[in-house]
Amino acid sequence: MARVAVIGGGISGLGTALMIGRRGHTVTLFEQDARQAGEDLDRDFFHWDRPRVPQANQPHSLLAPVRTVLRAEAPDVYTDLLTRGAREYHEFDWFSEHPPHRPGDEDLVTLRTRRIVLEAVLTAAVQREPTVEVRRGCRVRALTLREGRPARVTGVQVGMEVHQADLVVDVSGRRSPVPAWLIAAGCRPPVVDSHRAGIAYLCRWYRLRADGPRNPGRVKTGSAAPFALGGVFPSDNDTFAVSLVLSTGDPTRGALTDPAVFEAVARRFPATAAWLDLAPEPQSAVLAMAGLDNRWTALFDDDGPVVTGLVNAGDSLIHTNPTFGHGAALGLRAAQYLATHVDQIVADPMGYHRWAAQALRPWFDAQVKADRADEQRLAEGSPSADRRAAALAACAFDDPVVMRARAQVRHLLRLADDAYGTDEVDRHLTAWLAAHPDFTPKHDGPTRDQWDALIPT
Repeated sequence: MARVAVIGGGISGLGTALMIGRRGHTVTLFEQDARQAGEDLDRDFFHWDRPRVPQANQPHSLLAPVRTVLRAEAPDVYTDLLTRGAREYHEFDWFSEHPPHRPGDEDLVTLRTRRIVLEAVLTAAVQREPTVEVRRGCRVRALTLREGRPARVTGVQVGMEVHQADLVVDVSGRRSPVPAWLIAAGCRPPVVDSHRAGIAYLCRWYRLRADGPRNPGRVKTGSAAPFALGGVFPSDNDTFAVSLVLSTGDPTRGALTDPAVFEAVARRFPATAAWLDLAPEPQSAVLAMAGLDNRWTALFDDDGPVVTGLVNAGDSLIHTNPTFGHGAALGLRAAQYLATHVDQIVADPMGYHRWAAQALRPWFDAQVKADRADEQRLAEGSPSADRRAAALAACAFDDPVVMRARAQVRHLLRLADDAYGTDEVDRHLTAWLAAHPDFTPKHDGPTRDQWDALIPT
């Protein structure tokens, strides 16, 4: 059995440690934050200052791989997640009844919960695992390496202590220091592909009143203006988040941090207005996040691995802006692969690197492509010129066949060209367009004049 060191105790790090430990390997997880997610979810979520995890209190929708991986690898964790308030939402729940079942439909489920709930259940499970040791408040300061071509990582340095390991897994996040350590040690540099996302997010959390209305009706969770998006994220324990997305260059962005302005603007989007009309209790200030990029960090190049004894996962490997909610899903998929192939990866990491490039990289490329289009559209305030794409989005909410394709893409089961490029989807879309001959791409959110009228001068 292998000795494995995991750097980072976020969702990907906890999942990696748990799955590897449950296969009998000895795992030590190092997390520099001494605090951990505990029993008081609201306190941890709303009052834990986590500057290294800016997405921690932003809304999350946990996509199908989170559910499928946990049910396969740690069903007790999944049960705990539901017990603590996470809720399942099937994409076909939009319709009055589900269409006839097809294989794979059972996986088209979003888990509606705050990130802290998933962190709490993974933390509790890791603490119960006898093969896993968690060292909180311990910052890894360097790697130890043995010379070779390529060099081999043999462990990590924490303070004055050297912790030996057969495999080190870097899941320390998008600001991982590991690439700089490798370069400083004389290794070939990791191959980094980075793209700035000129998109800003603002959200505010609410809780439904125990004695108040609770049903917003049959309303979509997202609305759009030419220059902004408005969305609602139903979550655990009667909480939900209202979110606005706009260009980082939008001159009104700063004004939206005022709760009164934020809510006035949010009420101009049908999706969010329906939830705000339930008179919920605000639970947070307006929380902003920007300065994001999409970054792929490969620890191999044309000559092979830049180092052995080390692999990366989670945001250290693939970091995408949170529009599509890929982070936790791709992180747990990587954790599952690592746990299944530890011995092979210890001997040679190239199998893992090839798998990641084939299984995960296409989703990175799709995010980069979508962000470029969104950034341009939000910055210019112009409607989409792609009538077919707009028709697919609208048709999905009328037609279960197109909704299935949409859900397969959303849940990282099929790439868009594969899911939408079938004869069946084309027939259903053609029929829908024939029934809607006057369809043109349009927005249900505010106009620019309506938006600007709500912004203090």
